[in-house]
Amino acid sequence: YGQKGLWKRVQNAIKSWEMEISHKTRLQDFRTINPDKFKLIVNGREGLSAEETVELGTYNALLKSSVPEQFKYYKAEEESFESSHDVFGSAFPRGFAWEVIGVYSPPPLITYKFRHWGFFEGPFKGHAPTGEMVEF
Repeated sequence: YGQKGLWKRVQNAIKSWEMEISHKTRLQDFRTINPDKFKLIVNGREGLSAEETVELGTYNALLKSSVPEQFKYYKAEEESFESSHDVFGSAFPRGFAWEVIGVYSPPPLITYKFRHWGFFEGPFKGHAPTGEMVEF
C-alpha cells in the first residue's frame, strides 16, 4: 500500500467500524470485521470479543480503567451503551472525532494509535463546559 495508502485504508476501516458499532445491533450486519475473530485490545488489557464490545459500547470499552476510584471522572462500569453516548453527545455537541495518528501493522490484524477529540461545550458529569478542546 505504501505508508500513506496504508494509513488511509486503516483510517477508513476504523471510521466505518466505529459507525457500525455505534449504530448496528446485530453482529451479522457488520461488514468491517469478522465477528468470530474480532478482539478489541486497548493498552494491553484483556481483549474484548465483538459481542462484548457491542454490548459495552466503544466509549465504555475504550475507557475501562484501573485508575483508583477517586481519580475517575468517567466510570465505564457504571454506564450502559446508551448512557455513554448520551454523556459524550451532551459534553461534545459538535462531535467527538476519531483520528488515526499511527499505524503499526496492516489488516487483517490492525495495530494503531489514535486520538479522540472535541470541544467541551456541554455539561459532563456535573462539570460545566469550558469550550476547550479535549483530547484522549
